[in-house]
Amino acid sequence: MRIAPRKLKRAVSDLRFVLKTTTMTARISQRMRRPWYRPSLTVQIMIGLVVGGVIGWLRPDWGNAVYFLRDIFINLIKSIIAPLVFSTIVVGVAGAGALRKIGRMGVKALVYFEIVTTAALFIGLAVVNFTKPGTGVTLAATNTEIVRTIEQSHPKTLVETIVHAFPSSVIEAMMRGDVLQIVAFSVLFALAVSAVGEKGKPIIRAMESLSQVMFKFTNYVMMFAPIGVGAAMAHTIGTQGLGVLANLGKLVLSLYLALIIFVVVIFGLVIFIVHVPLRQFARAVREPATLAFATTSSESALPKAMQAMERFGVPRHIVGFVIPTGYSFNLDGSTLYLALASVFVAQAAETTTGWHMGFGPQVAMMLTLMLTSKGVAAVPRASLVILLATLNSFLPSGLGPIGVAIIFGVDELMDMGRTCVNVIGNCLATIVVARWEGEFDDARAHVFGTPAEAELDLKSGEIAFADAVGQGD
Repeated sequence: MRIAPRKLKRAVSDLRFVLKTTTMTARISQRMRRPWYRPSLTVQIMIGLVVGGVIGWLRPDWGNAVYFLRDIFINLIKSIIAPLVFSTIVVGVAGAGALRKIGRMGVKALVYFEIVTTAALFIGLAVVNFTKPGTGVTLAATNTEIVRTIEQSHPKTLVETIVHAFPSSVIEAMMRGDVLQIVAFSVLFALAVSAVGEKGKPIIRAMESLSQVMFKFTNYVMMFAPIGVGAAMAHTIGTQGLGVLANLGKLVLSLYLALIIFVVVIFGLVIFIVHVPLRQFARAVREPATLAFATTSSESALPKAMQAMERFGVPRHIVGFVIPTGYSFNLDGSTLYLALASVFVAQAAETTTGWHMGFGPQVAMMLTLMLTSKGVAAVPRASLVILLATLNSFLPSGLGPIGVAIIFGVDELMDMGRTCVNVIGNCLATIVVARWEGEFDDARAHVFGTPAEAELDLKSGEIAFADAVGQGD
């Protein structure tokens, strides 16, 4: 019996595909069943944290000596951000469509950002009035050099923030790693690419390739993460020492209590309303959140957060737009910290001078922080800058700078928690906007991090392969 060449070709193609998918499935199953001596990245980072903390405690000089490893890791991460954000937004926006859709998505994101950050302010206000960490703390004259360093910057007004978003040179913005400016340029560039139609297709394909390369590059950099994280923790403990908690331990504990309440109540409510699978979401954010906590840098978690949310079922154009924008407008942890720290200094001022700040002025200070905290982008030691400017407006002359200088001693320990919550909040924001737009992929969300996710990827590959064979005929 003779087989037609076309049928034979089809049979051979099908056999190759079956062998390919079987091999891939076997490899994925092997990867899912990790041996004990090859822990996941999250476990490796936690080990790095513990080892770094022990080194910094036992040998502070070693902690300072290895700090350069943390700088190497952060620099590598920063090198990823500009090309990754640019390529992801161009692919997502140019493929997604018109300016109206981007504008609608931006309005929804900003509405959500404002609601959540306002909730963060008032939770911080409630906790600090309950625990009263500033009562008994005396604002004595302290190192003025610290205050002078902070005062060199100033918080941007709303108008200054809007003007700042549009770069005069995108190359300079990418060199500085200014995420807000990169987002603004990328959206306009993507709209222009979409407008020229067929002539823009080669750019979209090039950006698609670039984004995939940068995600692979991210995976390589993450292999160095446990070492960079360990070095950061060793330096923190070696420099600050555990004794720094003796005087300001109540402030640090109050912040972490407020952050936990915020995550459980506000994020929990959002997760319930938006119908997010909790276990899978926790699995998706654990690596970027751990990185942010250990390095006190949101930038270190950005590439991993974008990758995780795309895998979680959020479309690429939403991930590429919402997460980078949230780095300027959705800093939930930092906003909560500002509320708590400002009232802490007011309580310490009452202990020192007898001057009392009532509930009314506290609310007025919260309303001020709602506006000034939106100018956090691109300001060194941003939270302390905002805090100092606000305290100077509400406290008796001279007490604000002294209070900020006292907080400076434990700022890095508090920065870990607030940065971690910032990253989790931005990841959750992408899901909210995707659900609001009707583009969230529930199927992917429910199988995240399981063998079923790999099967879903293979199924997508099978469809693409079948299409390619069909075109070949």
